[in-house]
Amino acid sequence: MNISSKTSEKLRNLINEETEYRSGPKLVKFFNTLGFNHSYGQGFPSRWKYTDDCLDTINGTPRLDKCIKEIFNPINFISRIDELDRFIAEFNQYLAFDKWRVIRNGAEITFEKLHKVELNDDNLQSSNLSESDFLNREFSGFTISDLGLDINVTEVLNKRIEEIEKTYNSAAYLSTILIAGSTLEGVFLGLASSYPRAFNTVKSSPKGRDGKVQPFHDWNLAAFINVAKDLELIQLDTYKFSHTLRDFRNYIHPYQQMLSGFTPREHTAKICLQVLKAAITEMTSNVKKLRS
Repeated sequence: MNISSKTSEKLRNLINEETEYRSGPKLVKFFNTLGFNHSYGQGFPSRWKYTDDCLDTINGTPRLDKCIKEIFNPINFISRIDELDRFIAEFNQYLAFDKWRVIRNGAEITFEKLHKVELNDDNLQSSNLSESDFLNREFSGFTISDLGLDINVTEVLNKRIEEIEKTYNSAAYLSTILIAGSTLEGVFLGLASSYPRAFNTVKSSPKGRDGKVQPFHDWNLAAFINVAKDLELIQLDTYKFSHTLRDFRNYIHPYQQMLSGFTPREHTAKICLQVLKAAITEMTSNVKKLRS
């Protein structure tokens, strides 16, 4: 199987953090099972760079098939098969453009070769989410005060929102992106702490190998975004662009920014700021669902 750079990027995210968080040593162990002979130590590249390089090496070889099968191995998703099926469905949205599909039949993972690009209704709905339409949504006086979070947390987060506006207006776009990402994660954590039952019982809540939901402080931003969507706290377009913010926020690591050649622009910062505004506004409107 040979996959595109976009599909490879999605696979990298699945490996590095979405299916489970893999540290540098865990990534080395994972890829060594695929025939590499690496060791972890001083000078090890960023996790993103390392995984990208490994995937580039095995792309188009049987080792890529083995890699995908291992990532989706049902034995790693005991008591959370629904989550596994969601990961597979999301990956298939990308893989469809390579004319392949992952199929889970019980405990077996196989591949189907497609004769043409096949998109399901969910894919079409997602692809029709216009970036310009999202950016044109207007929000006035957005604040997290109405979310009912801890008063001290609310004060800190509101100050961050004020700071984000200042950095954006001062063209400090990298600061805008990084603070927006951490603020969104803080809002999610605050809500989860206030409504633990709702966040812990949704199917997409991240779970460890023992099948138990992980403590909130171990959740990453991707997990919070997925759970917020499943709880109907945020709309589909906000969900989509929240993952864009998550991707940009990873450039908090200077080495990752250097390797990727990423240069923050006003447009990028505007998307991230709009995500934060949309998420806070929608969660304020929908938080009552958690109280029922």
